[in-house]
Amino acid sequence: MRLSRFFVDAPLSLGDHALPEAQAHYLGRVLRLGAGDAVQLFDGSGAEYRGEVLEVGKKQVRVALHERLDGLAESPLRLHLGQGLSRGERMDWAIQKATELGATEITPMVSARCEVRLKDERADKRLAHWRQVAISACEQCGRSRVPVIHPPLELADWLARVDADLKLVLHPLAVPLSDHPRPSSLALLIGPEGGLGDEEVEQARQAGFQALRLGPRVLRTETAPVVALSVAQHLWGDF
Repeated sequence: MRLSRFFVDAPLSLGDHALPEAQAHYLGRVLRLGAGDAVQLFDGSGAEYRGEVLEVGKKQVRVALHERLDGLAESPLRLHLGQGLSRGERMDWAIQKATELGATEITPMVSARCEVRLKDERADKRLAHWRQVAISACEQCGRSRVPVIHPPLELADWLARVDADLKLVLHPLAVPLSDHPRPSSLALLIGPEGGLGDEEVEQARQAGFQALRLGPRVLRTETAPVVALSVAQHLWGDF
């Protein structure tokens, strides 16, 4: 039996549900599922539900959820990525891959060398777009918890708020990653396309961050989170 898995933007529980219109359209019109087809749904809270389609109408799809599954594909390491804002698809790529690699929270950040500035309505649209990127990544990779995508913050504000057992800032002139006790939570700071300035790196250090270099080559802003999160998951997570 074919099993379709996708996100539903509404709280789920065992029993019968009428799906929100957007998800009903996708299930009925795009996937073209019919009564009796198996489904596996998640609402981003960490739980998954298996069941079947009961009815497909023009504007509504009803499903019956019979089985609950908890904690699928979630790493024991809590990861908060502070990612410098970058242009176009580079930011989408960073959010998509960070989601696949188990990030718990992602904060787009504005630093001195950022070439992107978002305000008001434009910022709201980008935030909604980034959340959809994360949702799609969860649907693809099997995660049942959607990472929190925070609104863009100034670097100083993020440094003052972020809390983690281990805090690392990527910098090409730092020493390589040394041995650390296994943390339960990790904050990673990655600069924008132009990198972080020396004053910003020093500001991060004063906020408890340790400088980290990932090998001898300088990585692009969208490559750095993929490498850093992969190394973190290998050392302390579920790789």
